[in-house]
Amino acid sequence: MLDITRSALPPRPGVGFKAQHFTDIQTDPGPVAWLEIHAENYMGAGGRPLAQLRALAERFPISVHGVGLSIGGKGALDPDHLARLKHLLGWLQPASFSEHLAWSTHDGAYLNDLLPLPYTAETLARVFDHIDQVQQVLGRRMLLENPATYLDFAETEMTETDFLAEIVSRTGCGLLLDVNNVHVACTNRGADPVAYVDAFPVAAVGEIHLGGHDVQTDEYGAPLLIDSHGAEVADPVWALYAHTISRTGAMPTLIEWDTDVPDWPVLAAEATRAANVMERVAP
Repeated sequence: MLDITRSALPPRPGVGFKAQHFTDIQTDPGPVAWLEIHAENYMGAGGRPLAQLRALAERFPISVHGVGLSIGGKGALDPDHLARLKHLLGWLQPASFSEHLAWSTHDGAYLNDLLPLPYTAETLARVFDHIDQVQQVLGRRMLLENPATYLDFAETEMTETDFLAEIVSRTGCGLLLDVNNVHVACTNRGADPVAYVDAFPVAAVGEIHLGGHDVQTDEYGAPLLIDSHGAEVADPVWALYAHTISRTGAMPTLIEWDTDVPDWPVLAAEATRAANVMERVAP
């Protein structure tokens, strides 16, 4: 029987856990009510990472975010990776588990990136099968994250929001709405991010992500945004987040900062800003 609860995370800010913040989090977490980890960093047999995670899990709900399942890959899911993931979730019993609508494997090789997919009936069937397998093996509902994209595929047959809605309808999975990814993808593809959020199946959302991005220009001088997770959340993303919360109500909201990680007060200040938006805007 699958755990089909929407989310066991509190509708408050969380942050991605980094080891250098362990003492600060234990001493004064401030507005931070939950923590997220990347699954692949905690699949070992022991050591300081697991000791710290066990200690944190006694105080905070934990969200486990996977980056290596390759949900959209053409090949079969890696059974060894899935078994390690099941073991981690089994002893940790996190409040939430999520993965990406992306692929990262080909002919037995793992590519260290989250690559986009064409939204076709063939892709949809493959993603259905993979999510069904993951949820059955793990015995829990997973959340699927919308990607940061940089182009459109010529063979795409449906919008991303329709594609995600079909996945939810068929598999019963939930969604992780990454607001920064929406802003990045819509800017890069010349689309309207507010219209994207308005078309998104928000009833299935169990978690929201906010993060930073880099601003570049392409060879034609048009803006090119890179999802970097290495800076403060940009003002347009905060505005889009406020619009999103006006539709969803208060939601578990992660501040995602994975490169050039700042000192704890900077991260805590971003979490405070998310809390303030929820308090001001949520219906």
